[in-house]
Amino acid sequence: MLGRVLILSASAGAGHLRAAEAIEHALQAQKACQEVRNVDTLNYTNPVFRNLYSKTYIEMVNRTPELLGWLYDQLDKRGSHDWRRLEFEKLNTRPFVKLLKEYQPDIAVCTHPLPAEIISWLRSEGKIKTKQAIVITDFDVHMMWLCEQYDQYFVPIEETRVHLEKLGVPPSKITVSGIPIDPAFSTLKDRVAIRCRLGLQPDLTTILVSAGGFGVGPIEGMMKTLQELKHPAQVVAICGRNEGLKARLDAIVEDGPPNPNVKIHPIGFTTVMDDYMAASDLLLGKPGGLTTSEALAMGLVFVIVNPIPGQEERNSDHLLEEGVAIRCNNPPTLAFKIDRLLDDPTKFEEMRSNAIRLGRPRAAFDIVARLKEI
Repeated sequence: MLGRVLILSASAGAGHLRAAEAIEHALQAQKACQEVRNVDTLNYTNPVFRNLYSKTYIEMVNRTPELLGWLYDQLDKRGSHDWRRLEFEKLNTRPFVKLLKEYQPDIAVCTHPLPAEIISWLRSEGKIKTKQAIVITDFDVHMMWLCEQYDQYFVPIEETRVHLEKLGVPPSKITVSGIPIDPAFSTLKDRVAIRCRLGLQPDLTTILVSAGGFGVGPIEGMMKTLQELKHPAQVVAICGRNEGLKARLDAIVEDGPPNPNVKIHPIGFTTVMDDYMAASDLLLGKPGGLTTSEALAMGLVFVIVNPIPGQEERNSDHLLEEGVAIRCNNPPTLAFKIDRLLDDPTKFEEMRSNAIRLGRPRAAFDIVARLKEI
């Protein structure tokens, strides 16, 4: 059994938090440790730094995604800027360092690069002896994930393992686990029964539109375009914590859609995303690492729209290469592309089968099993 486990994430996007929660739930379900704490690292930084990491990220996603992609590429290099970034982080994470020294976990599991880098620095200075596991939450490895002091990397796919090995990580310190998702996504559910329980029509093609946990992206434009579908369908729009977006979509529904064959169901923040995925046929949205992994576990076909430049662009490449997704680069053609896919049931079922093949619904449990061996 593991001793004290500290799971560390950062609220820069919802995915890192969901990965941390998945590992926490797997540890608790298997009673695999004496104690576990799940901490948002940004809660142990100064307010200015916290705002830079979280709110600024969301603002860039919505307003200047090209700049975000440029920053992603610039930081995806090992070199002269690493020490400057570390010094900046050390200056702003003193409460986090204090937490580590006081709590003294036996092992830290990091689902974000920020805590991983601080722990690596503390270990190199001999200030803590905590073992460190790093869980990469996108399909590609960004250089900010690389540390000098670590005990295990958990990666989503074989290609990521090969990449890490080429960068000098010993094979014994890499486990291909998949991206950890909540155990709820590993349960097979009856699609028709779930639709009825959620107030959806049981026999309609169901398209799930995900704006992520923070409700970002051009969802209103997607709704207008989806009303041009020729195939009858129902669209479930998950707005997350964005109450303004939910209100605007509710207004669209109240006004009445121009196409009566397309029914829109706006949903606010929900804790049963697994049910909505189980009820759906297609997932339309941005291919974040966690959302993608959940969708694959549920056998959903992905329709990629407006991926964030950087990590989501790279995730898109993997999904297209594996035959589980189509991509719409021109929003006005969205309904046309979905109609064309639905016109070919054989291709659609093949893509669904590919998704199930690639899915790793028990990734969190596989990570826990490996942690016990470290």
